[in-house]
Amino acid sequence: MNVVIKVNDEIKEKMIEYYKDKRRDKVIPYVVFQAQEEDTVITMYESGKVMFQGTSADVDAAMWGVALENTKEKKEEKKKENTKYYNCNAVGSDEVGTGDYFGPIVVTACYVKKEQIPELEKLGIGDSKKIDDEKIKKIAPEIAKIVKYKSVILTNKEYNEKHNKDTNMNKIKAILHNRVLYQVVQEKVKYDYIIVDEFARENRYYEYLKDQPVIQRDITFLTKAEDISPAVACASIISRYLFLKEFDKLCDEIHIPLPKGAGKDVDEIGEEVVEKYGEEKLKEIAKLNFKNTDRILHTLIY
Repeated sequence: MNVVIKVNDEIKEKMIEYYKDKRRDKVIPYVVFQAQEEDTVITMYESGKVMFQGTSADVDAAMWGVALENTKEKKEEKKKENTKYYNCNAVGSDEVGTGDYFGPIVVTACYVKKEQIPELEKLGIGDSKKIDDEKIKKIAPEIAKIVKYKSVILTNKEYNEKHNKDTNMNKIKAILHNRVLYQVVQEKVKYDYIIVDEFARENRYYEYLKDQPVIQRDITFLTKAEDISPAVACASIISRYLFLKEFDKLCDEIHIPLPKGAGKDVDEIGEEVVEKYGEEKLKEIAKLNFKNTDRILHTLIY
């Protein structure tokens, strides 16, 4: 699948920063960069057009803009469709920590009843990436009192044991989403939809789960689901809250203030961790498949 979008200068700069650690070394005429995100190859052209190629191309493209072939009528139709996913009884799931070198991956599924939505709106629910950490710490415990939820925390030690050429990040995410969704649904909740913030195409998602003992089906996959479904928004906030708690515990444990994300500041602190505790410590607290690992160890060797 190929998807092409047009981005402005602001989005262009954000994309350059976001994909800087995922770039290919290849130099192509008239191309700003080419990068790979799991199953998708991203090519940014000097013209401002960006091509996404792969099975999850539409999902990755939706993070940044609207496909050029989308018309105004289609947008209006999509808006109406999204309304039905907002005002309903729903189970929704979302994850946090997949883009952070340090800290765990947390996946949460929430069940939200239609009549609970006004109360949750008063708390300011939404995509946790758009809410600062202090507010997350304040509202997440209140949300947890209102909704049913299940969470799973995967440490980086566990992540490193699972991640290999046959089990990539998206497969790990699918397995974790499936686990918490199944747990919530088994509580006999009455729902109109089960909604997942789409990170892989539906057929690929279920392909990832083919060896699992139980599989939760009847799922609606939506891009930017945190902005559409209160259930996914709540799952996003609770996941972020649990991530922050685990992250703070990790910082206290090693007595080093760890940075979030996967930028240059992460490399610098990674070097400090290895110098203080040895290379083995990275296996416990970092996602080793990130390019940061090569940079950290290369710097120390040379």
